[in-house]
Amino acid sequence: MKSGAFLDFLSKIISSVFFIGYLPFVPGTFGSMVGAGLFYLIKRADSAVYFLSILCIILLGLLTSGRMERLLNKKDPSRVVIDEVMGMLVAYSFMPLDLKVVILGFIIFRILDTLKPFPAERLQHMRGAAGIMGDDLIAGIYTNIVLQVVLKLACFKTV
Repeated sequence: MKSGAFLDFLSKIISSVFFIGYLPFVPGTFGSMVGAGLFYLIKRADSAVYFLSILCIILLGLLTSGRMERLLNKKDPSRVVIDEVMGMLVAYSFMPLDLKVVILGFIIFRILDTLKPFPAERLQHMRGAAGIMGDDLIAGIYTNIVLQVVLKLACFKTV
């Protein structure tokens, strides 16, 4: 296998999160579910591991998502779901490991990822990795803010 073909295949595996992005319907939602599950797995580690994981996923997404956009000749292809995984992990930053928080965060993230509030909508129009990753980063940050407010207002108690 030539190095270019190998990098293409590696980009396909990473950007689709082990082919989750190739599911026939709502791959972004399934990518978000992977992010929620990953939160459950790595939240038990210390904060440094959590944030290092986010950083690694951002870097992998930046390295692979733009390549997949070029390979598939499609802007922000639905097969790329590493951006949803990253967005969910950003959304859950500083959150307690609580099922209610995970569910609420998932719902809020999917809504914001769909609505693309400013500046996510502008980032969405950019070509390449910055456009693919950027709008989900914004959705994750906004979701985190909403979750922080909900927790501060004590609308519900965490376990």
